[in-house]
Amino acid sequence: MLPLGSLRWPLAAAARLAWARPRPQVLASFATGPRQNNSIFYEIRTYDIKPSKMKEFVEIINKYFHLRTAHSEVVGFWSAELGAMNKVIHIWKYDSFAHRAAVRHALANDKDWQGKFLASALPMIEKQHNEVAYLVPWCQLGKPPKEGGVYEWVTFQMKPGGPTLWGEAFQAAINAHINTGYTKLIGVFHTEYGLLNTVHVIWWNESPDHRAAGRHSAHEDARVVAAVRDSVRFLESQQNMLLIPLQCSPLK
Repeated sequence: MLPLGSLRWPLAAAARLAWARPRPQVLASFATGPRQNNSIFYEIRTYDIKPSKMKEFVEIINKYFHLRTAHSEVVGFWSAELGAMNKVIHIWKYDSFAHRAAVRHALANDKDWQGKFLASALPMIEKQHNEVAYLVPWCQLGKPPKEGGVYEWVTFQMKPGGPTLWGEAFQAAINAHINTGYTKLIGVFHTEYGLLNTVHVIWWNESPDHRAAGRHSAHEDARVVAAVRDSVRFLESQQNMLLIPLQCSPLK
């Protein structure tokens, strides 16, 4: 039997050689995948409103919201009708994080905004939540073909790995639904801040009944079924809400 000390040198040398071998580099882009080729991002804000104050809150929003949009662009503003209650969601577009910081600074010094809206609205809000998201590279922000419809907000919690892992299958599932023609895609957003690996998809439909009929037909479409089955491999959970646009919302 070899003395114990004689084994240490070969083991130590092997360890040094193993450490010296080139190690695979994990690029930052591998984790998140590609995104839009600009700095534009979207802040998604969700407020839970006190049930007794929902009607009053919406009235204040419609009355004074022009004070807020004087500072930056709002994409849409909705209240939840199904899937949640006493909840509003609004999306804000920013050119960069510096742009958002400048807007927030200006709002903090806007006496009309602070006095006429915030002083009245804040006591009506039970909880606030925000996320920063980018449009996925293959999606441009859309508009409904006409006013007067309803919006479906679907949130997918995907497995960690980003669009590099699940992007192709997810896009195929979205396109399969688009190709049925019963619904209009408004936007697909992938979170950068907030709960990561979250994707929000916004659809427009003429009415809840029109959506229900379209979904029924889609579930019998072999192309949709195949695409969805492929994409759910990467899905952890999902939920949805039926949204009604507020009077002040650009997306109606």
